[in-house]
Amino acid sequence: MLFGQYKRLTGHYEGVLTGKGLNWGGSLGRKEATGYGAVYFAQNMLAARGEELRDKTCLVSGAGNVAIYTIEKLYELGAKPITCSDSRGTVHDKNGIDLGLLKQLKEVQRTSLEAYLHEHPEAHYISARDYPQAGHAVWRIHADAAFPCATQNELTASDAEILLANGITCISEGANMPSTKEAVDLFLDAKIAYGPGKAANAGGVATSQLEMAQNSSMEQWSMEKVDQKLKQIMANIHRQCADTAEEFGDKTNLVLGANIAGFRKVADAMIEQGVT
Repeated sequence: MLFGQYKRLTGHYEGVLTGKGLNWGGSLGRKEATGYGAVYFAQNMLAARGEELRDKTCLVSGAGNVAIYTIEKLYELGAKPITCSDSRGTVHDKNGIDLGLLKQLKEVQRTSLEAYLHEHPEAHYISARDYPQAGHAVWRIHADAAFPCATQNELTASDAEILLANGITCISEGANMPSTKEAVDLFLDAKIAYGPGKAANAGGVATSQLEMAQNSSMEQWSMEKVDQKLKQIMANIHRQCADTAEEFGDKTNLVLGANIAGFRKVADAMIEQGVT
């Protein structure tokens, strides 16, 4: 809408816009891409350690696009997501989150997750008002892997300590900077499979690039094609981070790997273009 008004007022069509509607150049899979990508990144981290995501119990925070489609892809890959959350509270369903109901509540009705219990009275709802402890209820539940997909700084040092004590071995960030610096330090010290958001949640931006590629060729790819390309992109991102971390002597530190790999790419491009 904003871009449409810009064109109307200025009479110009310039610049690049991604995340467009499907009727005017958008890409299938863009809405799902960040959540899907975070799961693919986790899958690659675990594979590098000789493990699988299949059959793992997973904690997911949030109930927006990133969380919903993280949950969707976890189910597709054989894992079991058992939580979701919003600003009012957390749902814990030990049988696995009802994805269809979650979409209905948040994408259609746009209501509180407390309504989840109307369909699943056996699930547990933890109100934020009734949770006075330092930290967040979603991270206090036992599981194998965690996917912070809600907001910045949602996962504190206190949360990290509980996650590690409960045996979490994989964390892949779907949100932007969801873990505080203190929490990140604890994950790195524990040498678990930790995917920082700057790498693990790159699927959304990557799919915006795929949208641009489709626009340039005047095509619209199938959901399957977009998803397959996203899967490969996330594998490549993980490989760059892991290889760089190993090169610099800290094999499990993907924060280090992501930082150096990203800096190198920008610095090399600048040098090649004559900036010294």
